[in-house]
Amino acid sequence: MDHRRAPVYPAGARSVHLPSGPGGRAVKAAKIVIATMNLQEALRLPALSRARVVAAAPKLSNRVLGAHAVDIPDPQEWIRPGFLFLTTGYAWPREEQALRAFIRQIAQADPAAIVLAVPQFFERFPEAAREEAEHAGIPAIELPWEVPFSQVIGELNQQLLAQQYSVIERSEAIHRALTLSALEAGGLQPLADVLSGLTGRSVVFEDLEGNLLAYALTGGEDELRLRSIALGGTTPELSHYLQEIGFERQLRQSLGPLRLPARPEIGMVGRVVCPIRLGGELVGSVWLIEGEEPLSELDMRAAEHAATVAGLHLMHQRDIAQREARLGYAFLDALLEGRFEPTPHNLERARLQGFHPEGRYYLALLVLEEPVPLSPEGFNRRERLAEGLRKLLREQGLAPLISVFLNQVLFLLPEGFDATRVWERLPQKGLSLGLSRTRQGWAGVAESYRESQALLPHLRPGEVSTYAQLLLPRVLAGDAQAQQDLLRELFGPLESERNQGVLLQTLKALARHGFQLKRTAHALGVHENTLRYRLERLQQLTGLDLREPQAQFRLQLGLQLLELSHSKWG
Repeated sequence: MDHRRAPVYPAGARSVHLPSGPGGRAVKAAKIVIATMNLQEALRLPALSRARVVAAAPKLSNRVLGAHAVDIPDPQEWIRPGFLFLTTGYAWPREEQALRAFIRQIAQADPAAIVLAVPQFFERFPEAAREEAEHAGIPAIELPWEVPFSQVIGELNQQLLAQQYSVIERSEAIHRALTLSALEAGGLQPLADVLSGLTGRSVVFEDLEGNLLAYALTGGEDELRLRSIALGGTTPELSHYLQEIGFERQLRQSLGPLRLPARPEIGMVGRVVCPIRLGGELVGSVWLIEGEEPLSELDMRAAEHAATVAGLHLMHQRDIAQREARLGYAFLDALLEGRFEPTPHNLERARLQGFHPEGRYYLALLVLEEPVPLSPEGFNRRERLAEGLRKLLREQGLAPLISVFLNQVLFLLPEGFDATRVWERLPQKGLSLGLSRTRQGWAGVAESYRESQALLPHLRPGEVSTYAQLLLPRVLAGDAQAQQDLLRELFGPLESERNQGVLLQTLKALARHGFQLKRTAHALGVHENTLRYRLERLQQLTGLDLREPQAQFRLQLGLQLLELSHSKWG
C-alpha cells in the first residue's frame, strides 16, 4: 500500500472578514464552511468504525473538513486545519524528546485528529506522542493497519459531498421560501418572519443608519437587541462598540457575512450580520442573533439569501420612491421658485399632492454637513435622508412635500405642527434644521424659501434654529433683510393705529430714559397712568413685554436701526 499520498482538499471552505477590535486587536470571526461533519460523526463511517480514540476524547466535536495521508519528514507543511492527519508513523522520530517536539509541531497545524495506523511501525500510539496530543487538545486515534487510507479518504469525501449536496438542496428551498415571501407579502417584515422561522434565530433588518426596518424574535435575543428594538434603532453602547472596531468600513468591504463575538459588558451575545447591497452600494444589513448554539452554514446561506432578496425589495421600493419623489420635487420646486400658476388644473394637482392652497405652512430646511458639489457618498446620504423623511412625514399623517437641492432637503410643514417631532427621529449627526416663519398659500412658500436661504450661514450641526431665534444674530452681522424684518416686527403693527406717532415717540422716550416709568412720563409730559395705558397697548400690538431685559434690548436695537435707516417708520 502506498502511504505517501498528496493532501486531499475539502469540498470547499471560505472565511469571513475579521473586523479589527479595540487597540488594533482582531475581533475573531467564525470560519464558515460549506460542508462539515464533526469527528464523532466521522468515526461512525465504516472505514473508521474500528478506530480507537486514545487522547483528547472531549474534542470529538472538532469539525472535520477532509483527510489526507502524509508519511514524509516535516509533514506539518502538508497538514491543513480541520483535516484528519492519516499516517503510518514511518517518518516519525523514535527518540522520546524528538517525538514530543514532532507532535507539538503537528498540533500547531491544527488537524482535526492524528490517525495512526497500527500495528506496523508502531505497536500502538506512542505514550509520549499520546501525552503531547492530549496536552494540545488534538484527538489521537489508532486505526487498524488493514484499513486502507484510501477507503477512509473516499468514505469521508463521499459523506462531505453528500452533506454539501443536501445543504445546496435545502439552501435552494430556503431561497425559494424567502423569495416567495417577498413576492407574496411585498415587505421586509414577512421576510424577517420567514428567515427567523427557518433558522430558529432572532432576526433584525436595519438600514445604514441603524434604524429598524423589520424584526422577528424567538426569545433568544439579548438585552442589547431588546433595547435596540425599543429604541427603533442601534443603541448608543452598540454604536460606540461598532465605531470602535471600524465595523462600517469592514461591512462595506465585506462580500460575505461578518460575525461579532459576545460582549457581556454591554449585554451582547454573539451575532452575525450580512450586508444588503444595491448595485454595489451598501444600503442596510441583516442581523442574526447567535445565542448559545453557533450558526450553521445553512443559517449563513439563509441570511445571505435574505440579504439578496431584501436588496431586490429595497431596489423596487427605491424605484417607486424615486418616481414619486420626482413628481413631488417638481411640484415643490415650482412653489419655492415662484413658478406656480394657480390655474384650476394646477390647484387640483396641488390638492392631490397634499398641499392646500389656502393653508398656512412654514418651510423646514435640513442641511447636511457635506461639501458641495456632493460626492457619491454625500449624494447617497442625501437621498437616504429624503427617503427616511418621506416615511416619517407619512407616519405623522402629513403630506411628504419634499424637495432636494445640493446638500439641502426642504419640506413644508403645516402651521401648528411641531418640527421637533420629525427632528427627534432623524440621524442628527452632521445635520442642522432651520425653520422659516409661517405664511399662507402658494405665494407664501416662495417667500419662506428666500427666508430659509438667509438662515444657511447661521445654522449649526446638531441644532434646530427658527427664523425668530436667528433674527438678532443676523441683524448684528449686518444682514439688511434681517434689519428690515426687525423694524417691520417692532414698528409695523403701529401702522394700523391712528396715534402711531404718539406710540412711536413713547417707545423712543422709554428707551432714552432706561425704561423708568416716572422719568419717561415726566419727559413726555403725561401722567404715569396714561403711560401705563400706552404700554399695555404697545404690548398688545408688538407682543413685547418691556419689563423684560431681552425685549428692552430688542427695542433699543430696533430704534438704533431706525435712526440710521430711511425707513417709513422713522
